[in-house]
Amino acid sequence: MKSRTVRRVGLSIAVGTALASVAACGGSSGSTGSSGKDDKAVGKGTAHVSPIAALRSAEQSTDKADSAKVESSTVLGSLMSMDAKGNLGWSDGISGTLTMNYTGGTMADAMRAAGSTSMEARYLPDAYYAKMGEKFAEQAGGKHWIKYAYDDLAKLGGSSGAYLKDQMQNSTPNQSVKLLLASGDVKKVGAESVRGQQTTHYSGTVNVADLASKNSNLTASQLAGLKKQLTSAGVSTEQVDIWINAKDLLVKKVEKGEMSSGEYTQTAYYSDYGVKVEATVPPASDTEDFMTLLKKQGVTPGSADTATGSGTSS
Repeated sequence: MKSRTVRRVGLSIAVGTALASVAACGGSSGSTGSSGKDDKAVGKGTAHVSPIAALRSAEQSTDKADSAKVESSTVLGSLMSMDAKGNLGWSDGISGTLTMNYTGGTMADAMRAAGSTSMEARYLPDAYYAKMGEKFAEQAGGKHWIKYAYDDLAKLGGSSGAYLKDQMQNSTPNQSVKLLLASGDVKKVGAESVRGQQTTHYSGTVNVADLASKNSNLTASQLAGLKKQLTSAGVSTEQVDIWINAKDLLVKKVEKGEMSSGEYTQTAYYSDYGVKVEATVPPASDTEDFMTLLKKQGVTPGSADTATGSGTSS
């Protein structure tokens, strides 16, 4: 496989796999809160509980649940459209397994060139692993898995990489609830049915750079770098919508915003809280480290070739 193709596919996977987990567990993206064809409004809520009090209760209940079955979809302008589903836990960072399908955009084209638009991702405390198809294995030394260490992600992506690493290791589904609490701009929309469950819909607008400072462990210099990168990408504010059920658990979240390259949206549904989560490290003999893969292709990790993180260079 040519150096540039490996770099493009590898970075596409890195970005897509990371975003799938961040989308599922709450991160930084936004939404109009449109409910979808299987969700419908059922009238105004009757409980006289303030939005802040209700969200604080939902934040605590969701955090304590430790795991859930997740279905998510992500669209990043013309870059990527992707669906993911699986079981994720968050008692000690993100763990679990997701099956992802790239459905459109330049990332889907890169995956198609590698032989498959679907893959399995396993999330563990210090890294995640992406399982590729046979075509990729034939062209990349016979190994099917690629390891992405979170420390390496931070090196590859600069300030945005540091933020991504932080979110990958610390995000939980109640992050979306925390975003609304931190925004100072949250309102109760009303009672709605989501996949047969009675829920209360809340909505608000958050400043992306501000939420990073409130919702991460980045240093001042890393936050400054992230804000600069967000500004360059045209990202400023996003809308966050969440739906909470009668047990004060998050059932759905939608985030939506604008980038210079187009609109981005992330939607996630949560069910079966407390579900068993499994994720094992793939066999070392069948796994290639991404940084090692780059070096074999003559690419210097951390250089301009890899620092963009877009995975779309040709």
